[in-house]
Amino acid sequence: MKAKKDVNQLPDGNKNSVFNFGPGWFTIIYCLLMFWFYVGMCNDGSNASVPAIAANLRVENSTLLTMNSIAGLVGVIFFIFLGQANRKIGARWLSGILCIIAGAAYIGLGNSSSVGMYLVCMCLVTGSIMSAGYICGGALVAQWFPKKKGVVMGYTTMGHNLASAFYVLLLSALISSFYITGGVIPVGIGCIILGILGMIFVRNTPQERKINPDNVSDKVFKEEYIVNEDDEDGGWTVKKLLTRKMTWMVAITTGLFQICSVGVMSQLVLRNEELGFSANTAMIIMMILALVGVAGSFVIGVLDDKLGTKKTMIMFGIWYAIALVLNFTNIMPLVYVSLFMIAIGIGGSANFTTSLPTSVFGRQGFSKVNSVIFPIQGAVTALQFLINAIVQRITGGQIRYAYLIFVFVAAINVVLVTRVNEHKYNRDYLKQNGMEKELQEVEAFLSDKA
Repeated sequence: MKAKKDVNQLPDGNKNSVFNFGPGWFTIIYCLLMFWFYVGMCNDGSNASVPAIAANLRVENSTLLTMNSIAGLVGVIFFIFLGQANRKIGARWLSGILCIIAGAAYIGLGNSSSVGMYLVCMCLVTGSIMSAGYICGGALVAQWFPKKKGVVMGYTTMGHNLASAFYVLLLSALISSFYITGGVIPVGIGCIILGILGMIFVRNTPQERKINPDNVSDKVFKEEYIVNEDDEDGGWTVKKLLTRKMTWMVAITTGLFQICSVGVMSQLVLRNEELGFSANTAMIIMMILALVGVAGSFVIGVLDDKLGTKKTMIMFGIWYAIALVLNFTNIMPLVYVSLFMIAIGIGGSANFTTSLPTSVFGRQGFSKVNSVIFPIQGAVTALQFLINAIVQRITGGQIRYAYLIFVFVAAINVVLVTRVNEHKYNRDYLKQNGMEKELQEVEAFLSDKA
């Protein structure tokens, strides 16, 4: 059997590979699965769960969509506390605990006997599984893959695509066989099992698996990474973060793109039915689009690493805005083009939620940084449910008019992204590129205890 080549013996020290992550692949797959459950439980799964639960409770779909939006905002409170908990107990244990809570709460969601019970369970599901995927998963990606986070987020956000492809079909089949009350049970148990496996096998840093970040050689790590870091918060405090312009720019721009992407995908089956497709055909279309999106996630991830997160976000915003305009026309040839464009972008916005904070702030103290940024992202993202609910209520259920709002959001966001300083506080980047003056300024600011 041929021996595996040591990364220390590779010509570039493995710094340019987009495949050779060694034990890091387990971390990638774990994050991918957390995203699969998050998107299924909170977003795309709404295509199947909301109508079924609404029928059980004898209320309008828009009522439950409004509850979802409230749950998203309540989830911000979860994010604040869980962001701090992530720093204290680590992503390994917290992500496992949160997956277990999410699985149990999802079973309760499907068995809700009132709108109030639905809201409570949805708050628990959203707050726990979203925090597991983004707060814990984001911390894992930042520590394991600080310079390859673009392509790695391309891999992990394939969980979004795979959820879009199979979750709705799976849940619809389970609902058909066991009704909504029984259909949610296998999914909930699956999430609980993932949490248990995470606590057993995941590690918070690559050093615990005896490899370097990005699986680079010892030589590359010593020369191009900030090695000595005594302060686990990287010098950041909540006050410092909240008073930095880039904190707000990063949180708001990534959240606005999530509004566009999640807002479209959470209602895509219903939108396709609005276009005249049958329910089964609409779900098959969603599955095909999501599978195309798996390739799209990889492409966006590679572009992120090659061109930079900022340029990739600008391209994404323009691409997505055009797609939504074409879909709004209801002209079928243009609609088909728009569906392909939406498919390519499915995982893109999720990529940026971790990639941009890592680009701007680096891996040092990322858990601290993300504990402040992610709640703001979450609050912005939660507005997508409210937009869909209000538009459907005003227009008598016509989803397409929400797309015009999302076009406006995407266009405004492109302008905002141009104002982002992509590597402002990223000490590894500043060191690698010989930006000594900027590095000294950052280190002086972060070493100030005030």
